[in-house]
Amino acid sequence: MEMQQLRYVVAVARTGNFSRAAEQCHVSQPSLSQQVQKLEEELGERLFDRMKREAKLTSHGESFLRRAVRILEEVDAAKREAADAQNLLRGTLRIGVLPTIAPYLLPMVMKAFTARFSGVEVVVQEDTTERLVKLALAYEIDFALASPPIQDLRLERRVLFKEALWLALPPGHPLTRKRLVNPGDLEGERLIVMKEGHCLGDQVLRFCDRRRVRPDISLRSAQLETVQALVRAGLGLSLIPEMAARTERQDLPEYRPLAAPEPTRTIIAIWPRQRPPARAATEFLKLIAAPGAKSGG
Repeated sequence: MEMQQLRYVVAVARTGNFSRAAEQCHVSQPSLSQQVQKLEEELGERLFDRMKREAKLTSHGESFLRRAVRILEEVDAAKREAADAQNLLRGTLRIGVLPTIAPYLLPMVMKAFTARFSGVEVVVQEDTTERLVKLALAYEIDFALASPPIQDLRLERRVLFKEALWLALPPGHPLTRKRLVNPGDLEGERLIVMKEGHCLGDQVLRFCDRRRVRPDISLRSAQLETVQALVRAGLGLSLIPEMAARTERQDLPEYRPLAAPEPTRTIIAIWPRQRPPARAATEFLKLIAAPGAKSGG
């Protein structure tokens, strides 16, 4: 059974004549008649009583017609939805993102995206790297914004940008008198980091290991804003992604760069190798790469 055969049956039923149906479908009358007959043979039932100038549906044909119309309507609706999605007139974009990225990067990018593609709903899910990998591989999100290392070979990776990690200090801390802080200055300081399972915490600790710095891990938190609040309260120091260091806010710590080679993190997009990003995801990733996306300006 072919879709074209269903269209021919509907055309004959509506026109009541094989010749007029053939004209409407832009095919020859013998070709249309042959396809309808072939369908009847496959079904084992006549769909039409054929008279000299007229074709009338049989009782079986009437039942078949109702189903054929519903099938064709569903197929046409699916085609329209696919075309709308391709043109980004409507649809849903599901993004997975680390909590240390979402509130700082997404607002400006989403504002620009929704201004251009207002019919596309954007759903954001914040989670740890381990969970985002699982969501991506289960096709529950279109892509994820994460930070290496991610070892799963089933995932495609695209580097979006790198950013520095800045030293966050309580107001009045002695290190605020320095314009550039040496990693050795962190020796023995109390350090506040993200809790285990959050890649930013692992990245900070790896940096300390590489520079042979042994700070005292005093506190851990699952929220970057909480980490900053704890630093502001004088409970320790931390390394904060540049995108989260908004100096215009009065309730945040003071920030200083660390001497080269400064700590950095890489922001990447990941998705299953067997499921490349659709157009909505591609357009969203383009906006992240646009000038000003990381700075919010």
